[in-house]
Amino acid sequence: RALAVLAACVSFCGMVPSTTSATFAAVWGRQFSSTVPQPHTLQHRGSLGIDHGFAMRQLRPQQRQVAVRRAASAKELDSDAVGKYAGALVVQLGAITAFFAALDAAAASLPVPVPQWAVFILFFGLSLRSRLFSPLDNSRPDLGKAVEGKATGGFNDRIMPSWTPPGVTFPIMWILIVAPLRAASSVLVWEQVGHLCDASILTLMLHLSVGDTWNTVNNVERRLGAAVPGVLCVWATALFAAWTYYQVVSLAGQLLLPTCLWITVAAALITDTWRVNNAAGEEPLYPYKGAVTTQFWFMAK
Repeated sequence: RALAVLAACVSFCGMVPSTTSATFAAVWGRQFSSTVPQPHTLQHRGSLGIDHGFAMRQLRPQQRQVAVRRAASAKELDSDAVGKYAGALVVQLGAITAFFAALDAAAASLPVPVPQWAVFILFFGLSLRSRLFSPLDNSRPDLGKAVEGKATGGFNDRIMPSWTPPGVTFPIMWILIVAPLRAASSVLVWEQVGHLCDASILTLMLHLSVGDTWNTVNNVERRLGAAVPGVLCVWATALFAAWTYYQVVSLAGQLLLPTCLWITVAAALITDTWRVNNAAGEEPLYPYKGAVTTQFWFMAK
C-alpha cells in the first residue's frame, strides 16, 4: 500500500507517466502483499493440512500468543472425565474407610493386641498398592523399563527435561524410603489413637487416593497438561497429611516430610515435562475431549 501511494504521488507530480505508475503500484503492491501472511490465508492453508509452524512463525510475538491461547481455549473441557476422577476418589476413599472399620472390628474380637509389625506391613502395602481400591486404571510405570531407561507409561514415553533423575532413582525412593516412612509414621499415629478408622489416618489415605487418580491422568491417559494441577493436588494432600499426623504425634508428621520433599521434586518435574512437550501451546492445563476416554477398569473394552 505504501508503494502504491508513493507511485501515485510520483505520477501526480509528473515525474513518470500515469500508466507506468499504475503498473508499478500494481506489481509491487501484489509482490509486497504476497510476502505478508494474511489471517485468512493462514487459516486456509491450515485447513488444507499444511504444517502450521511456518504460519505461526510469520506472526508477530503478540499475534502468536493470541493464536496459541485461542487454540488451547478452543478445546472443550472433558466433564465426563472430571466426574469420573471425582467419583473414583470418593469410591476409593470410602472402600479404604470400610476396610479399616472391618479390621478394627476384627481386632477388637482378638484375645491379644495387634502387633506393631502387622500394622507396619498393612500401611507399607497400602503405600504401594492402594490402587487396588480404585475403580480406575492406576497403572504405574514399569520399574524394570524405567531402570533400563526404556519408555514406559509416564516415563520416557514423552520428551523428558534434561534434569530428569535416572530411572533407578524412582524405585529407590518409593520402595525403600517413602513407603517405609509412611508405614512407620502411621504406626505411631495408630498407637496413639488406638484404631485404624480414624480421621487423622484417613488423611494419608486421601493422599494415596489422589495420587492413584493422578497416575491415571499422567501415566495411563497421558494428559500432560491436566497432570500439572493434578500433581499439585497430590503435593497439597501430602502436606495436609503431614500436618495432621504432626498434630497427633510430632515425630509422625516429621517422618512424612521426606515424602513431601520428594513430591515437590516430582511436581517440578511434571510441570517442566508439560512445558517441553507443549512448545506449540496446544496442551491446556485441564482434561479435554478428544484426547482420550476415561473409563473404569471394569467397563474397559
